[in-house]
Amino acid sequence: MPDKLTLLKSMTDVVADTGDMAAIVQFKPMDATTNPSLLLKAAQTPQWQPLVEAARRSASALPGTDDEVMAACCDRLAVSIGTEILGVIPGRVSSEVDARLSFDTPATIDRARTLIGLYEEKGIPKERILIKIASTWEGIRAAETLEREGINCNLTLLFGFAQAVACADAGVFLISPFVGRILDWYKAATGEQYDAESDPGVLSVRRIYSYYKTHGFETVVMGASFRNTAEIMALAGCDRLTISPALLAELATDEGELPRRLDPRAGDGDAKVQLDQTSFRWAVNEDAMVTEKLAEGIRNFAADQVKLEQLLKSA
Repeated sequence: MPDKLTLLKSMTDVVADTGDMAAIVQFKPMDATTNPSLLLKAAQTPQWQPLVEAARRSASALPGTDDEVMAACCDRLAVSIGTEILGVIPGRVSSEVDARLSFDTPATIDRARTLIGLYEEKGIPKERILIKIASTWEGIRAAETLEREGINCNLTLLFGFAQAVACADAGVFLISPFVGRILDWYKAATGEQYDAESDPGVLSVRRIYSYYKTHGFETVVMGASFRNTAEIMALAGCDRLTISPALLAELATDEGELPRRLDPRAGDGDAKVQLDQTSFRWAVNEDAMVTEKLAEGIRNFAADQVKLEQLLKSA
């Protein structure tokens, strides 16, 4: 009987949530995603030290303030690691814009264009890149502009339905709802335990998926941030799922049936919603989980970005 990773790949595009090249080679995902936390981890491993040194050398020759040079160094490292990953996967790699720009639309657009330019210098076309941006109102507006330029985006730190609605309306290529982090919040807030069928993160992704398919939105739904394989299996059939190496390994060694749980033909989603800036911000404000997890996620990614800069500066 096939293992569950094989079965999952038959109905869902599997993406590796890692900068670990060995894991990517082992599990053969279609795409791979990175973020500041994963880059920080990767930069501390022997495998990537030549790229760390190369990024430092190339950035040190650039004009600008110390902060600008270190930001450029991080961008070059992200692109170098992304380029290596693209050498072993057939699809795309996601590279993230500095989380400290999450509330600055023009700066986010500029940084995204910089990342694409760095990839193009290495011979990588923009069609193989997804620019990761936090799902703030400002981030969604930046993605809307970038998509019109042919730069596809991955809207990350997505915790609520309003964020998903705004992303689809903006024509975003892909969203990453954070399943596990939603579960974390509800467990802490309620003291309850949840199985896969009652898991608030799973239910959130199912709702978003049904809404998109019901109304014909082309935005790809890619569940992310999983805490266990039960969450993953409960979303079998989702457009894409980005999965850590540890959970990929569990799925690869687990044999048994894996029924499809999400069907694009279901057509049972919510009625269509229209959001402007005011209604978007109110919807986010009214959901404590979304407000808290979005702010926390941005803070944590920004903190890891600072740690990465410090590591590169002292290397």
